[in-house]
Amino acid sequence: MRNKPYKSMMVILIIIISLCFSSASAQQKQSESADAKFYYDRGVTYSYKGQLDQAISDFTKPLEIDPRHAEAYYNRGVIYEKKGQLDQAMSDYTKAFEINPSLAVAYINRGNTYDEKGQHDQAISDFNKALEINPRYAVAYNNRGMANMAKGQYDEAIADFNKALQINPMLALAYGNRGRAYYFKKEYDKSWDDINKVQALGYQIPPEFLDDLRKASGRQN
Repeated sequence: MRNKPYKSMMVILIIIISLCFSSASAQQKQSESADAKFYYDRGVTYSYKGQLDQAISDFTKPLEIDPRHAEAYYNRGVIYEKKGQLDQAMSDYTKAFEINPSLAVAYINRGNTYDEKGQHDQAISDFNKALEINPRYAVAYNNRGMANMAKGQYDEAIADFNKALQINPMLALAYGNRGRAYYFKKEYDKSWDDINKVQALGYQIPPEFLDDLRKASGRQN
């Protein structure tokens, strides 16, 4: 079976953009900001509706008005990644955190993209940067664990999944990934414990993994 963990999380940021100005002479700037907000918000709507090309177009419009709109770069990167255009996604994530160095989620998603490209060390570096910004970012620990697992570093991966679950005990993704890491270590009882936790939280396990675990462990559940 391929050493492939569950897919990581991606979150589209929805940010309410304030249109407050201190001077009446800023009317043109206010109008431009209103236009940028309109396109940005419509891009978010298109994203949720799965209309990806329209979303890219609308996230591009605010950047023509304000080239330092970090969230528009980030969200456009998310859409590019959904379309499988990984280089464009990475470019937008990079631009997003260059403008806003505290945007940890941009490091997370660029790390995810590196992982998809098989560049696991670069992915781990980006997850580390996200954790420097927010040491309690459970998803960053989970995703770093996935990159470690892809490298065959199962003990390091399990340590990361443990940390993710200490922060968020309801993170089914981390239980599922830790269950896979235990499977690869041939610790099948621990693997089953985690798989059962995922199912108790209401999530499904890929049937092919369940078949492999049953065969290897001689257990049904």
